[in-house]
Amino acid sequence: MAVIEVANLHKRYGGTVAVDDVSFAVEEGEIFGVLGPNGAGKTTTVECLSGLRHADRGRLTVLGHDPATERDALRQVLGVQLQESGLPDNLTVREALALFASFYERPAGTAELMDRLGLAAKAGCRYRKLSGGQKQRLAIALALIGSPRAVILDELTTGLDPHARRTSWDLVEQIRDAGVTVLLVTHFMEEAERLCDRVALIDSGRVVAVDTPAGLARRAGQTQRMAFRPSEPLDEELLRALPEVTGVTRHGSRLEVTGTGNLVQAVTSLLARRHVIAADLRVEQATLDDAFIALTGRGRPA
Repeated sequence: MAVIEVANLHKRYGGTVAVDDVSFAVEEGEIFGVLGPNGAGKTTTVECLSGLRHADRGRLTVLGHDPATERDALRQVLGVQLQESGLPDNLTVREALALFASFYERPAGTAELMDRLGLAAKAGCRYRKLSGGQKQRLAIALALIGSPRAVILDELTTGLDPHARRTSWDLVEQIRDAGVTVLLVTHFMEEAERLCDRVALIDSGRVVAVDTPAGLARRAGQTQRMAFRPSEPLDEELLRALPEVTGVTRHGSRLEVTGTGNLVQAVTSLLARRHVIAADLRVEQATLDDAFIALTGRGRPA
C-alpha cells in the first residue's frame, strides 16, 4: 500500500477551480516532489491531504487514514510544514518544541531534535530573532516532533539564501534516511532534481506527468547541447552537415552545438580529424526545465 494516495482530487473556490482531477501515489521511503508554478494547486492539494481543507470530491488516504474523517489519527503519523505557518514572536525555540510535543502520543526528544537540526544553540532564542534559515529549521523540527512516518514540506526553501537552501536540502535527505517518507512541494527545478525520487508536474490544477526527474527530462526529447571553444578556426558548416546536429550557434569565440543521438561522439570525431581541440567543453542533457516547458507549453515555474 502506498503511504499517500490521491485519486481524482477536485477542489473549487467559488468560480475558480484550484485542483482539477489530481491523482498520484507516494511510496514508502521516497522523496516525492509536487512541482509547479505558484497558483498551480500544489498547496491546496497538500492542505486537503493534511486535513486542513475538505476536498469537493476525490479519495485521499495517508497511511490508511482519511484526512477528512480521521484527523486525530492522521496527526499521529503525519508531520506537516506549511508555507504560511508562523509562531508567536516571543515564543522561544524550546517552548515551541515543548508545546508541539504535548500534542503527540510518542513525541521525539526535543533536545535530540534541536541538536540534530542545529538548533541547540538557539534553544532560548525568541522566534522573532531567528533568521529565515533558522525559522525553516524550526518548522522542520515541529513537523518531526511527533515522530511521524511521513512528512509534508510545503515550499520549504522559499525566501532562503543559496547556503541556507542547500543546508535545508541536506536536512530533507537526512529525514528520508531516517525512514520518513517525504512529500516535498516546490517550484524550484534544481530542488526537485537534487532531492526527489519521483515528481508530479502540476499546472493549472492538473497533473501533467508523474515520473522520475530523469524520466521527465527524457520526455522533453533527446536534445543535447555541447558548448566549447575551438582551438583553431572551424567551418561551422562542417558541424551542420553532421546528421546528429540540429543547430550551431556562435557566442563570441564559443560554439554551441545542439543535436540528438551520438552527438558528442560525432562532433568530437570531426574535431579530431581536423586537429581541433574542444577547449572548455561542456555537455548538457535535457533537464526538468526542458520537461516542464515541453509538457506544459509554458515557461518554467515562477
